[in-house]
Amino acid sequence: QVQLVESGGGLVQAGDSLRLSCIISGRTLSMYAMGWFRQAPGKEREFVADISRSGSRTYYADSVKGRFTISRDNAKNTLYLQMNSLKREDTALYYCAARWAIATTTSAGEYDYWGQGTQVTVSS
Repeated sequence: QVQLVESGGGLVQAGDSLRLSCIISGRTLSMYAMGWFRQAPGKEREFVADISRSGSRTYYADSVKGRFTISRDNAKNTLYLQMNSLKREDTALYYCAARWAIATTTSAGEYDYWGQGTQVTVSS
């Protein structure tokens, strides 16, 4: 059974950085296209970034482009999200997701497995 566990969230000030991690167990990370999503209170879950199985292709939401970087270390079965220049509007519960496919997607409904999320809170 595939399990995803996120970590690295916390309370930071605007302008600070955080790095989120997502460890997969049960299967090897290299078999999955991966994505990060987030959900703020009272809002729908939204796409943040995705990465191909090899890590050669990435894609970002406009709201985080230039500030966030998604990466993966398949040897360590770990997905990352480096978040720089954090803003209050980045406050949300962040989820990693795995998709049993070659192609990446921004659609949450097309991912097969989800973690429980890690909270990121940015204060001004």
